[in-house]
Amino acid sequence: MRNDPRSHGLWEKTAPPAPKTAALTDRIFKDVVVVGAGYTGLSAALHLAEAGVSVAVIEAVEAGFGGAGRNVGLINGGMWVMPKEIPAVLGDTHGERALKQLGEAPLLVREIIEKHAIDCELQPNGTLHLAVGEKGLAELKDRHAQWRARGAPVELLDAAETARRVGSDAYAGALFDPRAGTLQPLAYARGLAHAAIRAGAALYTASPVTAAVKSGDSWRITTPSGEVTARWVIVATDAFSTGPFQHVRQEQVRLPYFNFATVPLGDNVRKSILPGLEGCWDTKEILSSFRMDKAGRLVFGSVGALRNTGAAVHRAWAKRSLKRLFPALGDIPFEAEWFGWIGMTGNAVPRFHRYGERCVGFSGYNGRGIAPGTTFGKTLAALVLGTITEADLPLPVTEPETVPLLPLKEAYYEAGAQIAHFADARF
Repeated sequence: MRNDPRSHGLWEKTAPPAPKTAALTDRIFKDVVVVGAGYTGLSAALHLAEAGVSVAVIEAVEAGFGGAGRNVGLINGGMWVMPKEIPAVLGDTHGERALKQLGEAPLLVREIIEKHAIDCELQPNGTLHLAVGEKGLAELKDRHAQWRARGAPVELLDAAETARRVGSDAYAGALFDPRAGTLQPLAYARGLAHAAIRAGAALYTASPVTAAVKSGDSWRITTPSGEVTARWVIVATDAFSTGPFQHVRQEQVRLPYFNFATVPLGDNVRKSILPGLEGCWDTKEILSSFRMDKAGRLVFGSVGALRNTGAAVHRAWAKRSLKRLFPALGDIPFEAEWFGWIGMTGNAVPRFHRYGERCVGFSGYNGRGIAPGTTFGKTLAALVLGTITEADLPLPVTEPETVPLLPLKEAYYEAGAQIAHFADARF
């Protein structure tokens, strides 16, 4: 997108076409305007349109341009933080409600994909959270106990079973989550866009919002060449927020994350690496992730930005790491490389904000956008429809915050990832 092969990489090369859209050039009137065409915004628009509500989605670039089109493609339940920490942050009522909804969110993703026949390489085969050493295994044992106490069907695997499923003996064990899986993330976003349009939603792209003004009982959302008047506004721009909603961006530290995709693996090697096609990530502080795509490419990633000196450093690290994990790969070439941004909140938990009367949004997915974005989009639709109230939400209403020294913190994480990857896996 925007002639940048490092923005969406493999996903742009292999995703089905986006729906044909155009910029907003008129003054239109709708019941609801959704700002942002990622998972949250498109899910909200789809569920609203299916309920017969008049809805327009306004997108600055195109559907899936932000985090929705750049991520690894893991459909995860829950968040990065331990389950018991979410009630500690949100309180027992919201915390347990959020855990239940987030735990079931991957099943909603599957349901939507099947209902709307979305071509997005869905692999509903679960995920493996991989233990690095005894410390990592102790963490997974704790996580397993906390999820099992809440009825989640997760399984703790020993080192031998983990090696069989992964194709590497580098890990001390794994936590298997059968609810989870993988998909082609940009294809899923584009599929949601197609489904929303078929249901009656209007999607306008190349239309960044320049102003949002409350006028009487309605909101006026202005773009460079058009305007939407609506009673409700759903803000779904998350870590890519600009203009009148840039405060959503300002409360998140953006952490860069890159991915490399190998050329398709040969049949013999492909049968030995992730034969069950689970998606994986490990317990390291600077974590690694990997999964297989439909054509047998191994997609391997970690924290860091592929720009300036980072491109060479992270590429060399990825080559060394893959050789260590999967010696049979040898010096396999990469077919694509790209990176994006994870929006991290201070407590690593998403936020629900009310930006004004009938102007609301969820944000801050902390690297877990696919399933949470989909389910929270459905929740926002229910809130607008009046089938739930704010008292029923999985998150409490909070005020946006501003992260102090934000540019310095983001530069620190980008540089720190380079330093760590320069040294790691060299021996």
